[in-house]
Amino acid sequence: MNIKLIKTEADYQTALKRLELVFDTKTGTTESDEADILGLMIDDYEKKHYPIEAPDPIEAIKIRMEEMQLKQVDLADAIGGKNRVSEVLNRKRKLTVEMIRNLTVRLNLSPGLLINDYQLTRL
Repeated sequence: MNIKLIKTEADYQTALKRLELVFDTKTGTTESDEADILGLMIDDYEKKHYPIEAPDPIEAIKIRMEEMQLKQVDLADAIGGKNRVSEVLNRKRKLTVEMIRNLTVRLNLSPGLLINDYQLTRL
């Protein structure tokens, strides 16, 4: 096992190629241990160099609606009517604290995600 820290993009690409070779090895072998270590190092490098931003509150709601196969009308009780749902999802109106509380329960989303700021669409 010859492992070195991932410091450059070239190191990262080399580590990815090596991980492909040792990924499916039998548990308990040296190669399996190498795959575990490479996986941790690759994950750390990716978090530092390719961070993934959390979606804004409206995108998070839309993603969860798609996952749960919900339509706008399904959120009417949580947001305050069909028109209000449309206004919020089209970025014409901001979420209120009450809406955030209701959506946290209805969609099982983190309140921390829903309280983030986002831009409204200009008329």
